[in-house]
Amino acid sequence: MILCDIGNTTFHFKSLTKDFKIFHDELLPDLDDSIYFISVNKNATNILLKKFPNAIDIENFIEFNTEYIGMGIDRKLASLNIDNAVIVDAGSAITVDIVNDGIHKGGFILPGLTALKSIYPTISNQLAFEFNSDINLDTIPLNTNDAINYSIIKSIILPIKEVSKDKDIIFTGGDGFILSKCFKNGLYNKNLIFDNIKQVLDKMPVNNLYK
Repeated sequence: MILCDIGNTTFHFKSLTKDFKIFHDELLPDLDDSIYFISVNKNATNILLKKFPNAIDIENFIEFNTEYIGMGIDRKLASLNIDNAVIVDAGSAITVDIVNDGIHKGGFILPGLTALKSIYPTISNQLAFEFNSDINLDTIPLNTNDAINYSIIKSIILPIKEVSKDKDIIFTGGDGFILSKCFKNGLYNKNLIFDNIKQVLDKMPVNNLYK
């Protein structure tokens, strides 16, 4: 069994023996096992299904109640079976979702680190910089490189701190580990999405997946 998380820019495949990402414009490899996937990108979904027509989209098997309109399946899955926590998925965009007493209360979306890092050099050549995630956030910067890094990290962590209070903050996604280090109550789970896909599949009668 191979699981696939189709994001805004990549296919992320995972099985017991494989864990790799492929950009949407790259050729998909030959895979022999059954594929179960979620997707936030329709064009990439079509690419996957053209190569693997028997791949199964598990979105319809996920039960998640929320008043949030237009919530992506990746956010629903990341927030699944959470009692009290803030869930941060740090990928191309950074999504933040708040769950209280098992109820999804809403969330917000921030630009991802890559997007924020790309902004400054487009403003001025003088704002080209080297990214440093270990910037001291307790001291006002005294040089441009530190000033930009400080602003990037602060712009992300401050709204998360405001909504998290004393809750655990569960980070996932490509930049999740970097951001988790900024929080005493931050927990990093690289495989959160895949762990929850497995939970969904474990609860589903096998025959129902093919209806």
